[in-house]
Amino acid sequence: MNEIHGNTAGLRSRTVEELKGLYEFKLSPQEFASEDMLFEMARLTEVTGKEISVFLSRGGRVLDVSVGTDKSVKLPYMRVRRGSAGVSGIRAIHTHPGGSPMLSNVDIGSLISSRFDAMAAVSVKDGKAAAMCVGFIGETLDQAKVTGPFRPGRIPQQALMYEIAAATERTQNLVRMHETEDAPERAVLVGLNALQQSMEELARLAETAGAEVVGSVTQNRDRDRAYYIGKGKAQELSLQMSALDADIAIMNDELSPLETRNLEETLGVKVVDRTMLILDIFAAHARTREGRLQVELAQLQYTLPRLAGEGVSLSRLGGGIGTRGPGEKKIEIDRRRIRRRIFELQQEIDKVAEQRELRRTARRENDVKEVALVGYTNAGKSSLLNALTNAGVRAEDKLFATLDPVTRRVVLPDVGETVFTDTVGFIEKLPHDLVSAFRSTLEEVTRADLLLLVTDASSPNAEGQMEVVRELLSSLHANETPKILVMNKADRLAQVPAAGQDTVYISAKTGEGLRTLLSLVAEKLAPQLMTYCGTLGYDRGDLLALVNRDGKDVAMDYRPDGVHVEATLPVETIKKLKS
Repeated sequence: MNEIHGNTAGLRSRTVEELKGLYEFKLSPQEFASEDMLFEMARLTEVTGKEISVFLSRGGRVLDVSVGTDKSVKLPYMRVRRGSAGVSGIRAIHTHPGGSPMLSNVDIGSLISSRFDAMAAVSVKDGKAAAMCVGFIGETLDQAKVTGPFRPGRIPQQALMYEIAAATERTQNLVRMHETEDAPERAVLVGLNALQQSMEELARLAETAGAEVVGSVTQNRDRDRAYYIGKGKAQELSLQMSALDADIAIMNDELSPLETRNLEETLGVKVVDRTMLILDIFAAHARTREGRLQVELAQLQYTLPRLAGEGVSLSRLGGGIGTRGPGEKKIEIDRRRIRRRIFELQQEIDKVAEQRELRRTARRENDVKEVALVGYTNAGKSSLLNALTNAGVRAEDKLFATLDPVTRRVVLPDVGETVFTDTVGFIEKLPHDLVSAFRSTLEEVTRADLLLLVTDASSPNAEGQMEVVRELLSSLHANETPKILVMNKADRLAQVPAAGQDTVYISAKTGEGLRTLLSLVAEKLAPQLMTYCGTLGYDRGDLLALVNRDGKDVAMDYRPDGVHVEATLPVETIKKLKS
């Protein structure tokens, strides 16, 4: 059925019918654009005051007619027809009301991103077509070759069709040259009332996920519950996306299903919010079975309320950000199956958590102290664990390089055997579903005897990052656990500040300050000693062994009613004796 797409609001039904008449034009295979069609497009542009766009097949058939604003025509639905092996086989001809026939940056961006056969712009003056310029894919896939202007009655039809054939051959050769390259997705970042540090962090997240950031846009206003940044700003962003040849828009907040759908319809590209981006990074970096289970659970919990009414997101089978893990199966699984899978994942994660608790109980029975390394992502926790224990953990200058907790043993003076555990990094706006799915892993934080709050001392936003970590620890009810603030990457500082109480400046890279840190850890974990006097029955050989193991200056007097003990013992051991 012949439909008129785009901005048809306010058009009379008669005008819409006249626009549908453009579908009646049929060009010969050797004709680029007929004079009659151009003049009818110009007349309708004068009537509507808006740009008119016509998309033609190689055979000269009109495939689509669209109406834009007085400045632009949106091409979102045509972007999906981009040719993977060359040009798309479609040429676009659109009008410029009262303007120049020269192609704009948006026109050229649309030509390149959609790989149209050609992109033509027709200037309209006094309701008539005045001149036309035409652009083709150039010598590289990101350049355009522009010819014209031509008068409507003097269009070099055969020459322009020859240019389409030449552009087709050029593009196919260029695609073959680059077909082995895994080109990153071109991303534009979008923030609402966002600080510069937040947008820089979003850029690092996008790069970690494998995207190439080609632009960044911020909007200061109250949140629009339908379009996030507002409909007008979204339409403006659509033009920027085309001009930048962007494949994906990444939002700095979690979007509602409605916001995602409206933005994808307006922008014509895949829209990914901050939560989906972080989940995608987790899916790429999870190595252990437990890590993969937790990531899949978080992804499904995020996906479930977003199943209905999605746009471009329901066609994400082509790879890229937002498609790793269970996201590849979203079309096939319905709500019932997702809920079932969530239940199964929770059962499996609970089993793993039980095994972790058994190991933790064994350590407590042997009085092994536990130290958890916590902090903002990329603060250097894995590097610190490697420096303290030779753990051999992969440490990279990337966000969320470590997801799976790693535990290593160290023997400390006056403390004995101690385990250090590297944990997943925290970040601003850490997704709730992620915290919920990783609850068993984060229990390492809640059950630790001591927390090392690792912070990147060289970061200009170090204080803000520490505040994020403190808030997340509070949500995990770990406020009362003893802490040491570890200011890492001190080698990057021009001058190291004086350390305060329970604060130490170190460099996991150079080893600076590590001895001071271990001494402070030993001091914090060293047991509180008290003098114990009491009598233990001869049938309590286990308690006598405990006294001999943990006690200092032990004196035992064997009496008829039992063994009278005097010794200096840790408070925890005394509690066991008295109980």
